Amino acid sequence: MSKYTDLAMERRRSFSADGRPLWNCCQSVVSVFAQDAGYDEAACMKAATYFRGGMQVGSVCGAITGGLMALGLAGLDDSEIANGFLRHIRSRHDGLMNCRDLLRVNAERGGEKMPHCNAMICECIGHVEQILRENGKLP
Repeated sequence: MSKYTDLAMERRRSFSADGRPLWNCCQSVVSVFAQDAGYDEAACMKAATYFRGGMQVGSVCGAITGGLMALGLAGLDDSEIANGFLRHIRSRHDGLMNCRDLLRVNAERGGEKMPHCNAMICECIGHVEQILRENGKLP
């Protein structure tokens, strides 16, 4: 684990009154990179609000979306980098990227939602870190 994944997992241990994590998957990924990229974390949190649960309709996983947001915040405006990030994630998840599909397959394999989502968050953060290091955006 890294300081980024540690912070994200610390935040995921806080829950709202209805039992949902206070930090959704997208927020958990993008927010941990905000300060290092020179952005206000609170603004990033607000921008990522509606990207939970695959934009609330089961579309692209929020952790994946947060990863793309983090790469953009770092100033990486290169479709090859973004596509490489997406290829990497798809290669590890049977070609899937949608929240609905990822959760369905996880459930079919006997997995629970929260550990699956936390694993996706850690995976996306880890790959973002690698890309940022390779591109001179992190030491």
